[in-house]
Amino acid sequence: MATKSFRFGLSSFLRQTCKNHKASLWRGSSGRYSYLHTSPISNEKYFDKILIANRGEIACRVMKTCKRLGIKTVAVYSEADADALHVKTADEGVCVGPPPTNQSYLNMDAILDAIQITGAQAVHPGYGFLSENFRFVEKLDKIGVTFIGPCTYAMKCMGDKIESKIIGKKAGVNTIPGYDGVVKNQDDAVKIANEIGYPVMLKASAGGGGKGMRIAWNDTETKEGFKLSSQEAMSSFGDDRLLIEKFIDEPRHIEIQVLGDKHGNAVYLNERECSIQRRNQKVIEEAPSSFVDPDLRRAMGEQAVALAKAVGYDSAGTVECMVDSKKNFYFLEMNTRLQVEHPITEMTTGVDLVEQMIRVAAGHPLELKQSEIPLKGWAFECRVYAEDPTKNFGLPSIGRLYKYIEPTHLENVRCDSGIIEGSEISIYYDSMISKLVTYGNTREEARAIMNTALDSYVIRGLKHNVSLLKDVLNHPKFVEGDFNTKFLPREYPKGFKGHILTEIEREQLLAKAAYMFVQRARKAKMFLNQTRVNAVAKEQVQWDLVVTLDKETYPIQVNYVGDGAYEMVADDKTITFKPTTPLSAPVFHALVNNDDILYQTISKHGNLYRIQHCGTIYKLRVHTKAEDEMKKYMPEKADEDMSPYLKSPMPGKVVSVAIEVGDLVHEGQELVVVEAMKMQNSLTAQITGKVVKVNCKQGNNVAEGTILVEIKETEEKE
Repeated sequence: MATKSFRFGLSSFLRQTCKNHKASLWRGSSGRYSYLHTSPISNEKYFDKILIANRGEIACRVMKTCKRLGIKTVAVYSEADADALHVKTADEGVCVGPPPTNQSYLNMDAILDAIQITGAQAVHPGYGFLSENFRFVEKLDKIGVTFIGPCTYAMKCMGDKIESKIIGKKAGVNTIPGYDGVVKNQDDAVKIANEIGYPVMLKASAGGGGKGMRIAWNDTETKEGFKLSSQEAMSSFGDDRLLIEKFIDEPRHIEIQVLGDKHGNAVYLNERECSIQRRNQKVIEEAPSSFVDPDLRRAMGEQAVALAKAVGYDSAGTVECMVDSKKNFYFLEMNTRLQVEHPITEMTTGVDLVEQMIRVAAGHPLELKQSEIPLKGWAFECRVYAEDPTKNFGLPSIGRLYKYIEPTHLENVRCDSGIIEGSEISIYYDSMISKLVTYGNTREEARAIMNTALDSYVIRGLKHNVSLLKDVLNHPKFVEGDFNTKFLPREYPKGFKGHILTEIEREQLLAKAAYMFVQRARKAKMFLNQTRVNAVAKEQVQWDLVVTLDKETYPIQVNYVGDGAYEMVADDKTITFKPTTPLSAPVFHALVNNDDILYQTISKHGNLYRIQHCGTIYKLRVHTKAEDEMKKYMPEKADEDMSPYLKSPMPGKVVSVAIEVGDLVHEGQELVVVEAMKMQNSLTAQITGKVVKVNCKQGNNVAEGTILVEIKETEEKE
């Protein structure tokens, strides 16, 4: 039974929500309130069995609602996903091919065969893959299987950014200035861009999710962007058509959730703010937006409904808009599917969007009236990715999760994921680990809960972006609600290099490292003595240590004061430190100067400790004072100059190689393009010189750190 949990203070809201939505209120043994949505019509019929044509967290999410409604589920999976969580969660599973998406999850014939084999009556597509492919819907219609999504007419109109813009204008929707036709080639792109005026946005006509999108500020960037965007679009959607429109500077990305039925009804379920993005992909979302007032919400909502009704939209969909600093808004595109960030709308309205999609697909009219849709509290969603945020705000990371603990033991925390401990994040699919969602009465309360949830999230075995999420969440401008889609490049102009510790945070981190060293020393002494009694009797109570962090050394005197507590003196400041959980706990809690601080011990090797604090992993070395004095006799090895070598920054597939041995190249010149998790990444020369080795060719799979090209440096000629 899937439920949603809230604080006790929200019980009155839940009771009213249940009354509005014909649902029942339930209080579990944990003291949490939840609602279970039930059909108001006793003979209302849905489906007996639904096939979910997707994978990962969204497949698991859809299955939760299906199971609550008593509907059996069928999973489809590639050979690489044979042991995936969505396969284990479903009642049945059918393998649809090898891991490349075009041979499995995009293989319509294989999925149609799975439908016939299992007798599924309906298909929920999740998002991505076939979710916005009208040809797939037409094939389902031919075999009498219901598609849980919009009709083909609406999908064709709104799924194509060019046509949707034309329809939007006719429906009275504000649209962005741009070129309504298809861009033919690079030269055509440059011509159109100059007619519109820079900057411009090149984007894939089909699909979404940031794939096939580039901003261009000049002719060179337009040509480069056309090439990479069309390649990404073909790889992701099987359609390389692009459009170009004016790029609105200083924009906020705000979207409206809509629901329509087959009886001409449509409503909007308020807005979501999705302005924190990297490479045009959303990172942190919230609902509602701190920038939107009631008048703007109503205007955007009414236009979104008008657009939905113009095409007979009959499912859950999202109308995305750009909003400028003066609160002028422009229609961007309509995603004709369930949106990745739908959980925050569910949290602030109490509406199960997946159930609504199933109801509408089964032919039932909407049970929601516009006046009945609530807006209560605040919700955040952080997209947790398997990637290294210090490389262009996030280049993919692959590996197996040898330890994985979601922070769902906390109040008002929801985690939509498709993995468990032992799962593998592979090169073949999107790098998302989960969607971490928190809810609160206010924006600040929801943000505070998210902070704790991120600190309590245990992810080991690969790199992840929790450090970036934490840093953004606590950035002064984000806290104030003063941000737009330029936030990441503007606030981190040299990229994200990890959290910069405040003085207090540094003291907290040094104290944890010193505590770990002391506990290890005490344990070692205990084993050296014959009995535990002797060890306690001879217990050391003071240590003079030196902790090294970022090549800076900090002398620390540690004093045991009894009852498990310590006093530490560093820079003439006294730090009180008392653990409240065992040191071996995955998430270690300690009272540091009476503040509850969370740490994660990632690893320890000799005197080196890797500790996750404030979301970032820090390396610290701890020595006794005597050991530190001996360090002067151990000179450090100088770092090797790696600029002549072009390394792959991520695991991926080589899409193109632009040079040969003997070519002269200049700094910044594109040498190789590597595709990782559907994104094209242009790799450029770090120095000017002559190519002496090319270690890859088109089609090669490469690991992170693979040397692709070697260059002998030369002086650039005038």
